[in-house]
Amino acid sequence: MAQSYYRKKHRKLVWVSRYGVNECADSLLQLLHMVNEIGMSERAFMVGDIERDIHRMRMLDYDEKDNQASCVAARLEYNLTKACFRYCLGQRYGFVNPHRLYNNLDIEKQDSVNQIVRYRGLFDVKMDLPSQHVADSILQLVSTDRLGEFLREIQPADFYYLKLKSLLPDANNTEQRKRILVNMERARWRRQQPIGDAKKYIVVNIPAYHLYAYCPDSMLDMRVVCGSMKTKTPQLSSYVEWMEVNPQWVIPFSIIENDVSLHAGDTAYFSRNHYKIYEKNTNRQIPIHYVSRQMLLTGKYRVAQEGGSGNSLGRIIFRFKNNYSVFLHDTSNPGAFNRESRAISHGCVRLSKPFELACFLLDNPNEWLLDCIRISMGISPATERGMEYISQHQDTEHHKLINYVPVKPRVPLFIIYNTLWPDADGVLQPWPDVYGFDQAMWEELRVYTL
Repeated sequence: MAQSYYRKKHRKLVWVSRYGVNECADSLLQLLHMVNEIGMSERAFMVGDIERDIHRMRMLDYDEKDNQASCVAARLEYNLTKACFRYCLGQRYGFVNPHRLYNNLDIEKQDSVNQIVRYRGLFDVKMDLPSQHVADSILQLVSTDRLGEFLREIQPADFYYLKLKSLLPDANNTEQRKRILVNMERARWRRQQPIGDAKKYIVVNIPAYHLYAYCPDSMLDMRVVCGSMKTKTPQLSSYVEWMEVNPQWVIPFSIIENDVSLHAGDTAYFSRNHYKIYEKNTNRQIPIHYVSRQMLLTGKYRVAQEGGSGNSLGRIIFRFKNNYSVFLHDTSNPGAFNRESRAISHGCVRLSKPFELACFLLDNPNEWLLDCIRISMGISPATERGMEYISQHQDTEHHKLINYVPVKPRVPLFIIYNTLWPDADGVLQPWPDVYGFDQAMWEELRVYTL
């Protein structure tokens, strides 16, 4: 089969020549003999087959059947190339493609005969992905006997990956081993949006239901609420660019479709929830009793909840560009933070310490700006000026001193899904596989461990 492949494709041999096997094969085999250190099996990289054929070639041990010289050379060339690509691309880019894995898990829509129309997007991180150029470059390194240096360069070297790798020898059971291996795989993925020179950055780890905000001399951590099983919070990377105090909540169409439209015409329901209906084309407010469920389902109307106390977004929201309309925000239901399992939102991340995050994001804010945010959020002021303002406006029900606050410089944000991740004290902790992503990844990764 391998011989036929090289005949039909007119492939140039890079591992085998009239002088024997390229020394790069020995460099590759040296690393493949150590794949058990990353939890993988030599069998997945055809190590035994490769070694047997190298031995045949070097000892001139051929026969008249499947081990003719041409058969051995073609088979060896094919297996070495396959093993090299599998190892190099896996260690450099990951053995599992996260876009393909995560974005083909949850069915969002089916047609009338239950054919899948659309999957829900759950992963939107710009990644380094291999191209044909990368494959050609690897073969060029082999043909010029420079593969060894490349093999050393592609090894993941960040602290998180190395820490996980060090845990493998002491894994006491299959579940521990699986957890380590799937998180090692996540550590192999190379994101195109590095932190770079940013002095601050934010990480939301979904399984931990926790947000960690890092800066050079301190760290802010808080409990969060994430998306439910039906409306999972997606993994993404972006930059927090601005915040809004007392934001209006424009209700997503999926919620209108599944919930709000069922109450069409119920003025008490809309009044109780502070919902208003607007015609999208004209932005004209439409009386509640005029709009039927069928009208809401056309998509020509938007339903918005006015900002202020009781708003589902709480008193402040942190905006960042993304394809899912999810954000970090306050909540009108703080009791949810006392729960152990906090997967209950429609996809956004609800914060237990929203004002503290606002302070973290701002660079050297003056006290009056912070008091404007406090007062607008319904928090007691901390300055004399703020207290004087409150005393002069005691008859005002809602104080809205400020609405839009830019975040400059913008702060990198990473929403991740890691079931082994450091807690606030830096100690690596196991977290529950709340969305079942570990198991989905293991189904693809396990072929390398058999």
